[in-house]
Amino acid sequence: MTAPKDVAGTAALAICESLLLALNDRTILPESEIVGILKDAAAAHEFAPQGEKDALNTAVAALINGILEGGNSVRRR
Repeated sequence: MTAPKDVAGTAALAICESLLLALNDRTILPESEIVGILKDAAAAHEFAPQGEKDALNTAVAALINGILEGGNSVRRR
């Protein structure tokens, strides 16, 4: 059985979300810093130089912004 193409990306996302939650739970990073990290990551893709990976950058930015809107990486209090 072969693994889907996006399995590494999905695993990386799950790990990063868990790390952000743990950093917040342990009061190492406040919620505002975590939100800032996510906004910076989205902006890096939203404002990436135009080129052959435009669709990928757009999709990545949309995914990160969806995480921000959904609060997946921060336990909203």
